[in-house]
Amino acid sequence: MSTMTKIQAGIGHEHYTTKMTMRGHLLVADEPESNGGKDHGPTPTELVISGLAACTTSTLRMYADRKGWEVERIDVEISLHIKKKESGQISHFDSCIEITGNLTQEQKDRMLVIAGKCPIHKLLTNAVEISAHLKENLG
Repeated sequence: MSTMTKIQAGIGHEHYTTKMTMRGHLLVADEPESNGGKDHGPTPTELVISGLAACTTSTLRMYADRKGWEVERIDVEISLHIKKKESGQISHFDSCIEITGNLTQEQKDRMLVIAGKCPIHKLLTNAVEISAHLKENLG
C-alpha cells in the first residue's frame, strides 16, 4: 500500500516567508526576526513538530472513541532537541501526553503504546528517502 500527499510551496523576495497550499488550505512558514525573517508563521521545524502533535492527539482520540473509553481531553506537548555529532546529528523528540478522563492505569498505558503508532510517528522513525530535481522549463 502506498499513499501520496502533495504540498506546493513558494517564496518570493521577502526573507523567509514561505506560503504553502494543500487541498485548498494556505499555511505560512517563516523564521523569527532574530533569524532574519518577519515571524509571519511557525518555522519549518515547528511545523514538523506540529504534525507529530496533531497526529498523536487525533490517533489517540480515534482509539479512545473506538474503545468507548471516557476520555474528556488529550493534550500533547512535544519538544525537539537536536544534538550535533561529528557523524551528523541526532534528533530527539520528547512527547508528554496528558489524558483527562475516567481511565484505568492499564488503559492509559495502552494509550501510550497507541501514541507510537500514529502515522507521523512512523514516518519520523522509519527510513526516509528524499529526492530533489529541477523542474524543466519548456518555452
